Amino acid sequence: MGAGSVAGDTIVQRIEYLSVIGGFLDGLRVSFRAGLNTVIGARGTGKTTVVECMAYALDTLPSVDHAPQERKRVETLIKRNLNGGRIELGIRTKDGSAYKVTRSFGDDPIVLDEDGVPAAVSLKAGLFRADVYGQNAVESIADRPLFQLDLIDSFAMQAIQQISSREKQLVSMLAANAHQIIPLEQESASIQDELAGLAGVESKLKGFAGTGNGVAAEVNEAHRLKGLRDREARSMQRAREMLGQQVNSLRQLQGGVLGRSGSLFDPEAAKGANAEILSEVSRLWTACGADVDRLVLQAVDRLGALDADLVRQGEQLTQRHRQQELAFRAIIEKHQQAQSQATERSALEKQRNHLIARQQRVVEIEQRVADLRTERQTLLQQLTEVRDDRFAARHQVAQRINDALKPTIRVTIEQSGNSDQYRLALENKLKGSGVKQSIVAQRITAALTPVELTEVIRRRDVDALIDRAELSQDQAGKVAVSLADPEFLFSLETVELGDEPLIELKDGESYKDTLALSTGQKCTAILPILLLDSDNPLIIDQPEDNLDNRFIFQTVVESVRRVKQHRQLILITHNPNIPVLGDAEQVVVLESNGVRARLSREGNVDACKDEIVTLLEGGVEAFQKRGERYGRP
Repeated sequence: MGAGSVAGDTIVQRIEYLSVIGGFLDGLRVSFRAGLNTVIGARGTGKTTVVECMAYALDTLPSVDHAPQERKRVETLIKRNLNGGRIELGIRTKDGSAYKVTRSFGDDPIVLDEDGVPAAVSLKAGLFRADVYGQNAVESIADRPLFQLDLIDSFAMQAIQQISSREKQLVSMLAANAHQIIPLEQESASIQDELAGLAGVESKLKGFAGTGNGVAAEVNEAHRLKGLRDREARSMQRAREMLGQQVNSLRQLQGGVLGRSGSLFDPEAAKGANAEILSEVSRLWTACGADVDRLVLQAVDRLGALDADLVRQGEQLTQRHRQQELAFRAIIEKHQQAQSQATERSALEKQRNHLIARQQRVVEIEQRVADLRTERQTLLQQLTEVRDDRFAARHQVAQRINDALKPTIRVTIEQSGNSDQYRLALENKLKGSGVKQSIVAQRITAALTPVELTEVIRRRDVDALIDRAELSQDQAGKVAVSLADPEFLFSLETVELGDEPLIELKDGESYKDTLALSTGQKCTAILPILLLDSDNPLIIDQPEDNLDNRFIFQTVVESVRRVKQHRQLILITHNPNIPVLGDAEQVVVLESNGVRARLSREGNVDACKDEIVTLLEGGVEAFQKRGERYGRP
């Protein structure tokens, strides 16, 4: 055992073995150790497939949001190579517990305990995670900021996942909040149109009020009381309508649980090997549904009793109104002029009462909307704080990377520096508006934050679009019209300005962005970050690609020897420096007959030195001739 070897399997969190049933790797079972593991073999022996199988089993494929094509490529490879089979991984978690993870294509991973019994744990809950980077992934990270962000997040994955979960919850709550506000504001606007006629009605009623003498005063008071009776009747009617709405809402719940009991399981599943469990679920569901329906009926009955009370009170009110109406008619009949105007005046009173009721509805709506907007501001503030927390976590990771790799590599995070989602949202909304949406969207995103733009559009502040976003009068007008959609504006309030990472490599006296580096320099900038300490096993397919042997020896090998003391490494390689000088604890040698891959040998460097010389050095003769050519024994 070399000086850089790990003493025994001392690392807790690790992959212990990979087993494949079916497909190109059928029958393959390879073991992994703590420390450095290397997988070697000729081209076409399944080394890359081994990496993709481990990634698929652990559900650590490329991001569906950031790398959909790469994810699809891996899924296609797995489907073709498994050919209906399955993958099994043996893992050991941070607390020392051993599990088996098994997965077939198209299914979710299943976690089993050491006895092969399904465990009440899951990978998604943070049981185990590995950092897996396929072929050319290192270069891809250097070229794509979103991949760089994923890399940074991998060093604080648990915190980032918790933050992202909370963020999704808040965005969902804000969407629900908007869906309550929009119809209320639309209803209020419609009522406001009706209320435009209220002033005219009141003006006409004032014309009927007379001069204020005794006769007029008596008639006016009689009409005032008649108007109040109309409003009392409307209030009683409104109370019963509101009660009816509540009853209908409750009745819609009736049977909601019980009625679905028959469709819980398909007929074949209900008769399968686990029929007794499904039968018990059905029984519990039915019992609960019956309880819910009984409670609903109790609530409906209670509201029914209230309705009966309202009917009785309404009858009393109607009886009083009839008596009061007789008194009203007696007063009107005493005065000829008032009698001739009574019908028209009563109609106007009813119209005014209707509009006053509508006015009151506006007040109710405004109060409800005010409450919802207060709630919305609280949610938006919480969303901002959550995104601030995510930036803080990422910034902390960047500082850790800088402390470990300075001055060669520098990582910075610009909060809210990525406006891609914002710009795309504007481009999509501006389609068909008569402006060049990409140009206009770019100008707006450069000048206004989503919240600022929302305020500008709601104020219909065309001048702000002209002055700040440098739009023409025509462009600004069309933008103001196209974006004035309440639902869009609410969604715009929650659109994220993503954090923008910047990874730089020191080149001479200056730092260069990875996008401006050569292919070799890109890998030089990214690979040392991957090789930092972490609890997660690290799996890389050919980390030496595009790197010269001097860098591999001076940087990669030295990093490997240091990191493997605390982190499991599984590296696919064609470079002998990595297993030999890295003093690999386990070398896995694969071979293939063109139809199926198989394990040729596994063990430490000494056990596999012949295969290392043959596959990685080109054979003994080539190895010796190079030594002779260099003047070495």
